[in-house]
Amino acid sequence: MMKTMKLKWLFLASLLNNTGSALLWPLITVYVHDYLHESMTVAGIVMFFISMAMMAGNYCGGWLFDHWRPYQAAVLTVLVATLATILLIFFHGWPTFALLLCLVSFADGSSLTIINAYGTAVTSRSTRYVFNALYMAMNVGVVLGTLLVGVLLPISPTLTFTVTAGAYLVFAVVVALAFRVPVTKAQAPQSQAGQRSSQAGIHLVYALCLCLLTVYLSYSLWETVMAVRITDAGLPFVAYSSLWTINGVIIVVGQPLVPLLAKVMKLRTQIELGIFVFAASFLLLTFAHSFAMFVVALVILTLGEMTGLPAVPAYIDQLTDPSETGKYQGLPNIAMSIGRAIGPFYGGLIVDRLNYETLFVSAFGMILVTLLYVAAYARQKFVK
Repeated sequence: MMKTMKLKWLFLASLLNNTGSALLWPLITVYVHDYLHESMTVAGIVMFFISMAMMAGNYCGGWLFDHWRPYQAAVLTVLVATLATILLIFFHGWPTFALLLCLVSFADGSSLTIINAYGTAVTSRSTRYVFNALYMAMNVGVVLGTLLVGVLLPISPTLTFTVTAGAYLVFAVVVALAFRVPVTKAQAPQSQAGQRSSQAGIHLVYALCLCLLTVYLSYSLWETVMAVRITDAGLPFVAYSSLWTINGVIIVVGQPLVPLLAKVMKLRTQIELGIFVFAASFLLLTFAHSFAMFVVALVILTLGEMTGLPAVPAYIDQLTDPSETGKYQGLPNIAMSIGRAIGPFYGGLIVDRLNYETLFVSAFGMILVTLLYVAAYARQKFVK
């Protein structure tokens, strides 16, 4: 019997990758500024180049998956990340720290695309179910990583980098042992056959990625300017950090229920509904001044996020040819990286020149305009 990709190993690989990544991302600005005694401007430049490295990795991972050998591509990228994190244990001064983080980010970007591409090779479950599981793995990994770094960094940066290297080492072992499988694709349903590789299908993929860019640009506002917004409202910083705990709990508890939506709505409808709910949360933020209102806004955002975003890779898989899986599974990750790179700058600019209310309304508007275009184009070109 031919060996096939098992969802449990893909889930574990994604969990370990995102745990290792989340052990590093939250400490970058603090470590560069407080431990290496560089300016906040320098820290911002480091974050920018790390985002650029991840974007390059997203593209490179997709290209390697399509044009080289998927297994070798998966092993190579995780080995690069593992080696870089091991070097961080011994060499974490300036500028070595920044250079090694860019290398880790490049490898992570490649691994993220390759894991998504491997997700299309799981034949035991629908792609809708698989990508929902991968999204849950990503969020559980982020929760674990951020919790660990909060405990480990005050003890010792070296200890933090050691635990991070350990997570990547286990990740490498899982990839080496479980990813050596033939990458085969299940046949698309007959109703989708005319959509795959068509010009209209590819156009819809790019339109959807533009919408994702606005989604993640807006999402990055929660990761940056919202901390200031909440403290400006007279709330302690712990209130801001507790919101992310709520976000993680909702996703961990609720994500397993999302596949039930397959019984009542089409994949495209699920994406549109989720992204609209996500966007609506920013309108609510214009009226939020108490902790309770911030909680309600984040709960709505989280419900929209967990409903719409995990379905995007599965829908893109329906629209594109199997021979270009890596390329098109990399595009949402590139859109995510661009949005997160632009978001903090955009948020700071609007708040400095105008106000928070304008920022939140503009975020809602950007998402809504791109989402309406996606919905209108999809209905015009694909009636079903």
